[in-house]
Amino acid sequence: MLKRSFEPARGRWMVPPVNSSGSTKERILGAAEVLFAQRGFDGASLRQLTTAAGVNLAAVNYHFGSKDKLVEEVFRRRLDALNERRLAALAKVAGAEDTTLEDVLEAFIRPALDLSHDDSGALFMRVLARAFAEHDDAEFARLLPQLSKEELYWRIDLVTGALTHAMSGFGMIQRKSDVSEHTHREQTAQHLIRFAVAGLSHP
Repeated sequence: MLKRSFEPARGRWMVPPVNSSGSTKERILGAAEVLFAQRGFDGASLRQLTTAAGVNLAAVNYHFGSKDKLVEEVFRRRLDALNERRLAALAKVAGAEDTTLEDVLEAFIRPALDLSHDDSGALFMRVLARAFAEHDDAEFARLLPQLSKEELYWRIDLVTGALTHAMSGFGMIQRKSDVSEHTHREQTAQHLIRFAVAGLSHP
């Protein structure tokens, strides 16, 4: 029987030690990101946050004004990084006569997978849904003119769901001990792109 565990792997999502060399604002953001991933936005208290970041409540209020604004800033800094990578990749292929659906999906999928495997990857999952809610559909629409806007959005949403699942690391296909992170990520990208092409281009 296949069994999935939704507990974080040992050592993941632990509140990091305070980095005294970082700015107060960055320490607050780093601690908030971990606590939000662990406990959710409502479950993480400002007291826990100030303790983890090694700051007082006045510092949180000074830099962010409120907990809601802090949540928005945690979202913003990760989304900005992801969207910059995706837009840069898309700019290389958008509008070209020889651009294929695979090229556009590469720009859509690879930056997210790459970002999910850096040191903040487990935390980044919290903001992924918002990032893809803001995606630019123009290039998909150009390459899939036979699809209505509603049908296109349905299919892109399903591809996004598959990508989110792949990034979470909870799937049935886990990296083998003799396979590097890079190789496993490449295998994931190749399978996901083939799967997405078939789903998006189906009549």
